[in-house]
Amino acid sequence: QVQLVESGGGLVQPGGSLRLSCTASGIIFSTYAVGWYRQAPGTQRERVAGISSDGSTIRYEDSVKGRFTVSRDNAKNTVYLQMNSLKPEDTAVYYCNAATAVDGSVEDYWGQGTQVTVSS
Repeated sequence: QVQLVESGGGLVQPGGSLRLSCTASGIIFSTYAVGWYRQAPGTQRERVAGISSDGSTIRYEDSVKGRFTVSRDNAKNTVYLQMNSLKPEDTAVYYCNAATAVDGSVEDYWGQGTQVTVSS
C-alpha cells in the first residue's frame, strides 16, 4: 500500500519558518519526482516547488523563490520543504505529490495534506 504522509505544518507568525516533511512508503521513492502543492480556501491547488527523483533539478513558483527550499533524502524516503519568511498569503493546506513515468503514462500519489497558517 502506497502512502505519502506530510507533517510539520502549524501556526506561525509572519516572518517565521516551518519545515514540512513528506515521507513515502510502498514505492521505490528514488524513482519518483516530488512536487509540493498548496491550496487555500476557495482557490485552486497550485504547485509551489518540485524536485526530480535524484534531486538534481529543482523548480519553484515565483512567489516562493528565495524563501522556500525543497530537498530530499532518498535514504529516508523523505522530501522536505523549508519555508522561511512566511507571509499570511502562504496560508494553505500543503500537499506532496510523488510521480513517475510507467510505460508512457504517469503514476502518481498524493498525501493527505498539512495545514500551514501564517497569522499574528
